[in-house]
Amino acid sequence: MPADPNQVLDVAAMRAAEAALIDGGIPAQTLMEVAGRALGEWARRLGSGRPVTVLCGPGNNGGDGYVAARCLMEQGVPVTVIAACEPMTSEARTARALFAGEVHAPGAFPEGALLLDCLFGSGLSRPLPDDLLALLTGLADTHTLRIAADLPSGIEADSGAVLNPGLPACNVTVALGAWKHAHYAMPAAPLMGALRLVDIGVAAVPGAARVLARPRIVPPAPDAHKYKRGLLAVVAGMMPGAALLSAEAAQRSGAGYVKLLAPARPEGVPPALVCDVSDLAALADPRIAALLVGPGLGRSAEAVARLAAALSADRPIVIDADALVLLRPESPGTAPRVLTPHEGEMAALEAAFGLAATGTRRARALALAKAAKAVVLLKGPDSLIASPGGDVIVTPRASAWLSVAGSGDVLAGIIASRLAVHGDSFLAAQEGLWLHGEAARRCGSAFTAGDLAAATGYALSAACP
Repeated sequence: MPADPNQVLDVAAMRAAEAALIDGGIPAQTLMEVAGRALGEWARRLGSGRPVTVLCGPGNNGGDGYVAARCLMEQGVPVTVIAACEPMTSEARTARALFAGEVHAPGAFPEGALLLDCLFGSGLSRPLPDDLLALLTGLADTHTLRIAADLPSGIEADSGAVLNPGLPACNVTVALGAWKHAHYAMPAAPLMGALRLVDIGVAAVPGAARVLARPRIVPPAPDAHKYKRGLLAVVAGMMPGAALLSAEAAQRSGAGYVKLLAPARPEGVPPALVCDVSDLAALADPRIAALLVGPGLGRSAEAVARLAAALSADRPIVIDADALVLLRPESPGTAPRVLTPHEGEMAALEAAFGLAATGTRRARALALAKAAKAVVLLKGPDSLIASPGGDVIVTPRASAWLSVAGSGDVLAGIIASRLAVHGDSFLAAQEGLWLHGEAARRCGSAFTAGDLAAATGYALSAACP
């Protein structure tokens, strides 16, 4: 396995990592052999020995394709190689020369079980020309299965932009050396299929983004009690149903004590949830380990006052939903914060903090994290986490059934519960996002936010040793 199988590199960092390997004495041709043979093996396995068509481009991605074709031929797999362009790098030219079979020019579309797309890789920054797009899509139409080498052709690696409309989806994408941001970013991610990683010897890159991994959540100590496990206070607002949903998820996510702070006891409070009607006066309790404010808060003058009171308590805090729209640079408090905006709330925060709102979602989240001095979990089908210090966590695709009302309230409750347990805002955001996705996986299809909250405890058990 690679030195860090979870690191995610941009194009510049990947090129530097490959240059470091070459400078360290590993010939570039050797790196191509490793990558190409791995691609060939994946094609052999997925195609079960049936005919494979390899589409080769002009660069080293095409060179990987020629190596893959040689590997397949050596193992008796019928292989057809189509050169979309002549090789333009010395390594690709050598790889083509070493392939003993016939290389076909673009023309008729052969039928086969599997298409191996080695047309362009992570260096592409402009759309495919019409002839190459037609070649790629035509071959995709005549093959049952498709594997992409590093990235599907027509994808921008750093942003995840789809450079051409109508690109064919792949069954498998085999990342070479390290993950790229496009593997996890919309709108490219759905075109990837299953993701696999090939080690070519790339070392761990300091400061690289990482893929969200299963957390290791330690069970309570033998002498634990409810306050040692963490007291979480949830500040309710004008629509207490959302806060109740957050509190239910929080109760199943590890905190020893979850308390709802409300001016009056709302309907539907379950017996296991304490509702403190002393309300904001309860914020003075020194045993409170973390706060959650925002779900169902509203945007009235009263909501502004409730947010200010929660921030003034200066405890580790998760700020969600309406509270994100009300947050300002001058808002009180210096304790660790987690902000959990969706795209609309992100736009409101960028306006409040004077940010440009341009660039990739990753760049925008990092800018807000630095400006707000908070961990930012930017929600969406390609959720990501950014820290004020520049750390980034990207997320594997979770269940699309999470696109249901109340799902964000559940996520906020989980993160706040984890924050109450240990006080580490960056870790709490990672744990919460993973547990949220795992709870959705256990729910199956067409679940409610209540189902999701109820499944959180089962998700937690999957993260405990």
